[in-house]
Amino acid sequence: MSISLPHNTSVARYIDGVRAMGEQPLISRINALDWPSLEQDLDRDGCATIKGLLSPEQCADLSALYAQPALFRSQVIMARHGFGRGEYQYFRYPLPDIVACLRSTLYSRLVPLANRWNERMGLPGRFPTEHAAFLQCCHDAGQERPTPLLLQYGPLDYNCLHQDLYGEHVFPLQVATLLSAPGEDFTGGEFVLTEQRPRMQSRPMVMSLEKGDALIFAVHQRPAKGVRGDYRVNLRHGVSRLHSGKRHTLGVIFHDAQ
Repeated sequence: MSISLPHNTSVARYIDGVRAMGEQPLISRINALDWPSLEQDLDRDGCATIKGLLSPEQCADLSALYAQPALFRSQVIMARHGFGRGEYQYFRYPLPDIVACLRSTLYSRLVPLANRWNERMGLPGRFPTEHAAFLQCCHDAGQERPTPLLLQYGPLDYNCLHQDLYGEHVFPLQVATLLSAPGEDFTGGEFVLTEQRPRMQSRPMVMSLEKGDALIFAVHQRPAKGVRGDYRVNLRHGVSRLHSGKRHTLGVIFHDAQ
C-alpha cells in the first residue's frame, strides 16, 4: 500500500492511511524510545542519536529504492550547484510506506520540543500536534512538494555545510538515518554539524553513526541558555569526504517545499 498526498484535500486521508499501514513494529519502536533523554540531548547539543532505528533489512530495502526513478520527483547532482559532490533524489508522493510512517510518527514525538523551542526563541509560530495538519499549512502556503530524500555518495564525494529551508513554514528538526555500514560499505563520510554561537567561534561536531542509526538535529536554529536568558544558535550540517565505497542516507524533513 502507498499513501498519496497530491494536494490539500488529501491531507486528512494521508494521515489515516499512515496509521493503517503495516508498520506497527516501527511505530512501537519509535514510541518506546527514551524521549526525555533524547530531548535533553537536543536541548544541550541541537542533536541526538537513535541507535538502531532501522533494521539491516530495512536499510537495504531503502537503499535499493535509489535505482527506481519512478519513486522520485527530482534528482540533484550536487557538483552542478556547488553543493559538494554526490547526488540525491527527492521522493514523490505517494511516499514509500516506511518513509511515510517515519515522517508521521517522528513528527508526533518531536512536536512538543519544537513548540518549546519556538517559545524560548520568541518565535510566534506553534506547530499542530498532527503532521497532516502541519502539511496542510505548508500546502496552503504553496509548499506542496515532498522533501524526504535519499542521498548517495561515492569515493571523494562530500556534502557542503547547509540548511534545509524550503519556504515560509519550517519545522525546526529533521532526521537522517544512515543506511550503509561504516568500515564495510564505505570509509570516511562522517556526518558533521557546526554550531555558530553569537560572538563566539563555531563549534564542530562529528557524529559517529552505525548502519540503521538515526540522527535528529536542528534544521536552522535552536535555543541555548545564556546568562541573560535564551539566545539563538545557528546550525549547519554536511558530510565529510568519502575515501572509498558507497554511502546511502535517508533524510526525513517534515515541511514540504515550494
